[in-house]
Amino acid sequence: MTAVATRPPAAPAHVAVPGSRARVDAAVRNGGLAALWASLLLVTYWWVTGGGVGELRSWAGGLTSTGRLSGLLSADLLLVQVLLMSRLPVLEHAFGQDRLAGIHRLVGFTSFDLMLAHLVLITWGYAAGELSRTPAALWELTVDYPGMLLAVAGTACLVMVVVTSIRSARRRIRYESWHLLHLYAYLGVGLALPHQLWTGQDFLASTARTVFWWGLWIAAAGAVLVWRVAVPMVRSARYGLRVTSVVAEGDGVVSVYLSARRGRRIPVEAGQFLSFRFLGGRGWTRAHPYSLSAAPEGRSLRITVKDAGDGSAALRQLRRGTRALVEGPYGRLSARARTRPKIALVGAGVGITPLRALAEALDYAPGDAVLLYRFTGDPLFARELRVLAAERGLQVVWLPGHRRAPDSWLGGGVGGASDLAALTSWVPDLAERDVYVCGPEPWAEDVRRTTEAAGLPADRFHVESFGW
Repeated sequence: MTAVATRPPAAPAHVAVPGSRARVDAAVRNGGLAALWASLLLVTYWWVTGGGVGELRSWAGGLTSTGRLSGLLSADLLLVQVLLMSRLPVLEHAFGQDRLAGIHRLVGFTSFDLMLAHLVLITWGYAAGELSRTPAALWELTVDYPGMLLAVAGTACLVMVVVTSIRSARRRIRYESWHLLHLYAYLGVGLALPHQLWTGQDFLASTARTVFWWGLWIAAAGAVLVWRVAVPMVRSARYGLRVTSVVAEGDGVVSVYLSARRGRRIPVEAGQFLSFRFLGGRGWTRAHPYSLSAAPEGRSLRITVKDAGDGSAALRQLRRGTRALVEGPYGRLSARARTRPKIALVGAGVGITPLRALAEALDYAPGDAVLLYRFTGDPLFARELRVLAAERGLQVVWLPGHRRAPDSWLGGGVGGASDLAALTSWVPDLAERDVYVCGPEPWAEDVRRTTEAAGLPADRFHVESFGW
């Protein structure tokens, strides 16, 4: 049966939650969306003023003109998606990895579809609108036009990335393999765009257009080189993180403790995650994202990981003193997103790790924080959670058992009440709280639907899922 471990709350204490960072992040999100639409409208405007509409009067001219427009929009979105996943701090803080990944996926598939439309329409147009002549036109374009051979190679890379990003394909490959293949997206973008920068009339027709396209290309390339290459290297050298111990938590789960070089402090918050490369054996070239499972105190970190692949399985073999390279911190599942004094934490399985850190680090009055924890087998951090309940007034609702139904996020031990009825009975004032959720992606979506039905505003639902 479900049990609630809690401590009778003491006299209520006022918890100040300024929410200034959350307001800044909201402004950045709105500004980013406006900038995206402005760039697409600007590109379309240049196509119109460049005679794009007039060329629609003829069949062949219309094909070529429409192909130009789809190519322009595709190029814009290709560079935007590179920026989205370049780890720019302003975007990371405002959107968080889950939302950025979702936007990146939408923008990526849209830009790819537009790129295919560009290839087909341009080739068909250059063949004077005759399908029988398109193979010869394609060969001529590829061989005779500057940068086209590079574009073909880039297109092949992007096709490989897109095919392996389809959900049914992703389920059939390991995370390590998918991550390696996904890096070819940078190569694909780098090879696919130069032919437009060198010869495209819409890129070279005016100084403003040239500055816009070269500026966007340089910004995307520079962001990747700075935030995905240079900054992680500098931070790893500065922190000097090393493994101090590895502790088995049971059921294929281990905790890894790390410490920074003396005198160095790591600017990371509870709830965030970092990508780690442990220099202690095979697979060190591939980074793996792991959330902190304890509130960081500056010099030491703890991550807790379930054996779910080559990278996580190797952690139990780590030795004391093993060097760790890090990227990050990343994620918005932290105090940065908070706007309300009361909080609710909802986790499943090893998804309890960032929530356990938040339960320790966040400021709240006794009784103002509740943790709903669904698990199978033995719960992780049971003793630590009971200590937090006794010392800080954290309310813990234990939800044992496998999911009771495909569309339910609760375990079989909660009885027959609906998810909504159960949730509102445990947390009657849910709509007045910030809700932090971590668990498998489909499970987290079920939690989202239930919290929405309970009246929780969408901007106070903060999630980090295990999808990739």
